[in-house]
Parts: sequence; structure tokens; C-alpha cells
Amino acid sequence: MMQLSAIKAPAPKEPLPKASLPWIQVAPNAPYFITEEGQNWTPIGQNDAITWPDFAGLFRRKNLAAVEGHLAWLARHGVNCLRFMLEYCQTENRYIERPVGQFQPNMVRLWDDLFALCEKYGMRVLLTPYDTFWMWIRWHKHPYNQLNGGPCADRMQWLLSPDMLAAIKNRLTFAAERWGGSGALFAWDLWNEIHPAHAGNSTAAFYDFVSEISSHLRAVEMRCYGRTHPQTVSLFGPVLRDHPAVADVIFRHPQLDFASTHFYDAATIDNPKDTVGSALCTGVLVREALEHLHVPRPFFDSEHGPIHTFKDRRRTLSEAFDDEYFRHIQWSHLASGAAGGGMRWPNRHPHVLTHGMRAAQRSLAGFVNLIDWARFRRRNLNHEVQLSSPAFAKFACGDAEQAVVWLLRQDSTTKRPGTIKKNVKPLAVHLTVPGLQDGGYTVYLWDTLAGQNLGQLHQQATGGALMIGLPAVGADLALAIVRA
Repeated sequence: MMQLSAIKAPAPKEPLPKASLPWIQVAPNAPYFITEEGQNWTPIGQNDAITWPDFAGLFRRKNLAAVEGHLAWLARHGVNCLRFMLEYCQTENRYIERPVGQFQPNMVRLWDDLFALCEKYGMRVLLTPYDTFWMWIRWHKHPYNQLNGGPCADRMQWLLSPDMLAAIKNRLTFAAERWGGSGALFAWDLWNEIHPAHAGNSTAAFYDFVSEISSHLRAVEMRCYGRTHPQTVSLFGPVLRDHPAVADVIFRHPQLDFASTHFYDAATIDNPKDTVGSALCTGVLVREALEHLHVPRPFFDSEHGPIHTFKDRRRTLSEAFDDEYFRHIQWSHLASGAAGGGMRWPNRHPHVLTHGMRAAQRSLAGFVNLIDWARFRRRNLNHEVQLSSPAFAKFACGDAEQAVVWLLRQDSTTKRPGTIKKNVKPLAVHLTVPGLQDGGYTVYLWDTLAGQNLGQLHQQATGGALMIGLPAVGADLALAIVRA
């Protein structure tokens, strides 16, 4: 067996700043997140990468000022979470180890700088140690390939090889010891898009693999900090259809703290024809995910986007269409019971989110302050909420004292470009939200496009349901319902 030890890269000349951000944890009484100080925290952000335009200036400190300015701008738009891979293998110059076990000084300094900047601007990182997509495609180049002096002879043995497991533990040890003390580290995505192909076309090894690396990482963090960051393992969502047993790992493994999958659907999200179908699909996928959770546990989509349109058809969606597509998926995700708005993979050229998408994130960041997530024991109500008009699709979740509802117009989409018609005639809507205790409620009406509260209604729930008569609704409307 290959013998590995954590070979530390030279430390930067300036010391890392003392951690100032409180750590994130799962709320003890609700399937959402809070800070260690007990404040609500909802992940709002997207996938990014150290080679993409907004963060490319980190490497060799080519333009740290631009990266800092970008993080400040994100913070002003309510973004508080970025999903990163520790290395990005589409090219040959962003491996964090080369050869295996030797951590590259330029890359270590890059991450030192990024964590310091994230601390400064209150940004958290959902960190996954391997870029398994490009590592698979470009395995012949990767330092972990046995032909290149690495631990593993075959990419289909990644989860089975003892030497590969030792290398994975070694990388996690290095990352946890160096950056695990920071509150800017939100959580670990222990393995990006775990797949049967990584284990000889079988899911049988998944449970033990996750147990092994989870236990190892927790032991390192406990030794260093006396506590641990939340953990998840992500899954390419369609794998569930062919391998339903994987749900026992992704959704129900006792050592994972929250569940995450990647929302890709060939007929809608991957290649959208309009901005409504993908939202409807998102609502279905969230409900299905929550049904897999046998105990209350946070869930969110940690990757989605028009991958077929961009990667295979080589087409970037028009900005106006993509902004609406993005906003609709975000609100469907949140209102159906997932944490936050989901995490977009840009799939645009250039590979960044638009200003319209940032405005949508800022709107969501304002809305989430209306709900007390730390005590919100939601269940999905997409089917249970009743509407007076079939012109609207409905997405909802709630418990006995709070609820979130989003109404989306589904009868007024243009054939081209597939967006909701401008100046669509508003319709009066009556809805009934079940499961709420009798008593008084405040219903906040939220304009998702403008990102502002339109006012509130005061209603009484009777017989375990709240009936709401809304003023005329145009394209969409979000509701935050809280017990008075």
C-alpha cells in the first residue's frame, strides 16, 4: 500500500487572520441552518470555480483587488455562500497536489487568500475536495493516476482502492488542518456527484466509503477544533432513478448532516423551452427529495443549470430568458421546502451569473428574513394548498405556525422566447393553506422581481386551515405566513 503523510506546503509570509465568523450548524429543532450563535442562516449563492472569471485573479495573486471587489459586491446582493471545488482539473495548472501528497504552494496561498477574504465579507464556502467531473474526463493527466505516480490504477476504483482512500484522507486532513478553523467554511461536500462508475458500476460500496471519510474528517476536526463542520455528499439527481438504493446514503446516512442533490432534468432544466416548466420540475424534485428524508434534515439542490443547452448545443441563453428561468427555479426551490434558492452552475459565456440573477438573489435574501427558520418544521404542501384559479402553479411548505407560498402564472407564456407575457392581466386569487393552528396570522406579500414587500394581510385560521383572499396577482407572488 502506498504510504502517504500530509506534506505541508510552505506557509505564506503573512499569518492567516483569526477566525471571526461564527460557524454554521444545523438547527436543533428544524431542517434548516443557523449560526452557532443561534441566528437564522439561509444559503444563498451558486457554484463558482478558481479558474472562472470572477476568481481567476486569485492564482499567483494576479488581481486580488478584483476578487475582493467582487466578494464585496456579492455581499451587497445578499449572497452568503459559494460552492467551490478544492482543485479544478479542466487544465493542468490548478491541481492542489502534484505529485500526490505534495500540496502546491501557489494553490495553498490561493486558498489562504480566499478564506481570508471570505471571512472579511461574511461569505461561506461549501467545499468539495475533488472535481470529479474533469478528473474523470482527464484521468490520464491527473496526479492520482497510477501511471503518473498516483495511488489508483483505474478511475472505476476510486471508491474501492485502499491507496486511493489513503490519498483522500490525506487531502481532507490537510484541508481541515489548514482551513477548518474558519467560520467561512460552511460545510464539506465530501464527494462531488458520487456515482456507481466510481465504484465498479455498483453502489454497494457507497455507505462504507462515506462512513470512512466522514469519520476520518470528523476526527481531524475534533482534534483540531473540538467541533465539526456540517457534511453532505452530492449526487447527480438522475442517478436515483436507476439506482434507488443510493437514497439510503445521500438522504439517510446517519453521519451526514444534510442532503444535497443536483437538479438536472433532460426535458426542462437541462434544455429549457420556457421559464415555467423548469420551475414545475424543481417543485417536483424538492418534494421527492423531502419524501426520502425519514428524519428532519436540511435539503438543497447544490447544482443546476441549462447544461445541455450550453455544453452540448453550445448556446448561451438570452439574458432576459435566463434571468427569469433562474428566478423561477430559485423561488420554486425555496417555497417547496428546500433551504435557500439552490446553487446554479452558470453554464453561460462568460461563465458567470448575470446582474439580473444577482438581483434575484438579493430579493430572496430580503424575503428569508420574514420566516423564523430555526423553528420551521416544514413539510411540502405543493399538492395540499388549494387555489381558486388554475392559471397559477403553486409551490408551498409549512408547519403549524408558519408557511411559505409562491404562486406562478402558468397560462401566459409566450411561445418565443418562452417567458411570461409582459403586462399579463392580473387575476384575483383565493387560496387555502392547510395545517396551520387556529388563530391570527400575518401574510406578507413579496414582489419577487422588485425584491420588496408589497404589504401584509391579517387573517384568521380556523379548522386547521388559513383561507386567504389575495388582491389581483400578475406574473407571480411570494407569501410569508407567520403566526401573529
